[in-house]
Amino acid sequence: MSIVSQKVNLQKVAYIVLILIGVVTMLVYSEEYIVPFILALIVWFIIHELRENIQQIPWMKKNCPMWLQSAIAFAVINIVLFIFFELLFMSMSSLMKGIDKYEVNLTRTLNDINTLAGMDITSQIYEFVQKMDIAALASQLADSLSSLLGDAFLILIYVLFLLIEESVFPYKLKALYPAEKQQKKIIQLTHKMDHSISRYLTLKTIVSLITGALSYFVLLLFDIDAPIFWSLLIFILNYIPTIGSLIATLFPAAFAVVQFGEIAPFLYILIAVGFIQVLVGNVIEPKMMGNSLNISSLVVILSLTIWGAIWGVMGMMLSVPITVMMIVVFEEIPAMRPVAILLSEKGNLNVLKDEDEESN
Repeated sequence: MSIVSQKVNLQKVAYIVLILIGVVTMLVYSEEYIVPFILALIVWFIIHELRENIQQIPWMKKNCPMWLQSAIAFAVINIVLFIFFELLFMSMSSLMKGIDKYEVNLTRTLNDINTLAGMDITSQIYEFVQKMDIAALASQLADSLSSLLGDAFLILIYVLFLLIEESVFPYKLKALYPAEKQQKKIIQLTHKMDHSISRYLTLKTIVSLITGALSYFVLLLFDIDAPIFWSLLIFILNYIPTIGSLIATLFPAAFAVVQFGEIAPFLYILIAVGFIQVLVGNVIEPKMMGNSLNISSLVVILSLTIWGAIWGVMGMMLSVPITVMMIVVFEEIPAMRPVAILLSEKGNLNVLKDEDEESN
């Protein structure tokens, strides 16, 4: 019996490995379709959160139908995104005007580094710059922008159909699960996922805004060119767990060297912006987030690595929302509950219960 059981266990392990390989392969090759859909789901969650805030106004709750509330929320999201990208492109344009000055300062800084080091350590950098194909880089940039515009249109289509599907979902739910207890459990599951993702996105956006705003004033104080651009970049990168704050600190600090042609501004910006990141990340964010997400810190790092390897930077930004979805769903599947326990912070799961169990 032991040999038979060992064979069965080996078969299970082999099946699991094959399934994982198949899932990862599917995720890698279907990135251009799955990522926009996940982004559309996140927009849908944000619409729910905004709709709940709209319903806090008594007049709007009574006189404004659900479809109009969704339209208002969707319009607000698009206005915010338009303002964001407009500020981003304007600040990038102002940066491009000083590119000649930055090139001169960079050359002078590299020469200073060579003098201090007593050797030519920047020759490889020059060779790399000379070998760069500007036409190829411009082509890649154009491809990236066109891909972004295409994804934006696809995300818009996904969001619209999700909102349409939302209105008929209760009828499909009744057809799939005739028992009222099962219907309530599925509704509780979707509400729980909606609440978890919406809460995370709301709090993370607030934290990122605080970090970006404080960094803006610091960069303005040190007279860094285009402080809006760098603060917006810090805001975006702050959505990447752990390493996002580190990268967001290094970028404006490195640019300070290019702008002023000296090493000292690099240290000033690194210390000032780094202090803001430490303050917000270790004091403000934990107090706001608490343990509401119920995710292990080790799992956050692992998910960041795994999803980053599969989908790049976008995977890093989506790693926490995807993991939250996985935990909420796996909690309710008995066979996958051990996985949810491993992903959770302390092994405590808030499994949804039937009414009979609750009454007992």
